[in-house]
Amino acid sequence: MKKSYYIVYPAVAVGVGALSGLITRQSVKEVFPLLEKPPLSPPAAVFPIVWTALYILMGVGLAAVKNKGGPGVKRAERLWWVQLAVNFAWTLVFFLAGAYFVALLVLLLLFGLAAAMTAAFDRVDRPAARLQAPYLIWLAFAAYLNAGIWLLNR
Repeated sequence: MKKSYYIVYPAVAVGVGALSGLITRQSVKEVFPLLEKPPLSPPAAVFPIVWTALYILMGVGLAAVKNKGGPGVKRAERLWWVQLAVNFAWTLVFFLAGAYFVALLVLLLLFGLAAAMTAAFDRVDRPAARLQAPYLIWLAFAAYLNAGIWLLNR
């Protein structure tokens, strides 16, 4: 068992999230507050808290899968990296490009990848897969918010 995985992978995921936040900081501060938002939109302060928790769960899940070992680990890890890259891309498309419909399509792709990652985790380590449930729920909610912003701001 490599305990370092429980530090490295959450740190990588949080780092990717922090980098996307840094890159989009100005747009988040200047443009996002001006957008019409759908009902149930949380305050802006909620997003970094939720995303940090989700990135940690994502990283802990991969650490558990890698520590468990066996068939399916490589596929699970590949899906983890791909969905993390698409997660990063969504932030740029939504906040920097302001392409809300395209961002919604990227988010739907991300949801599919996260679901596939969760299924791959489940084949190796069920508790690791269960840690991804909040991520999938949040992505579904994010799709609602993204769709609402697109529809309200066309």
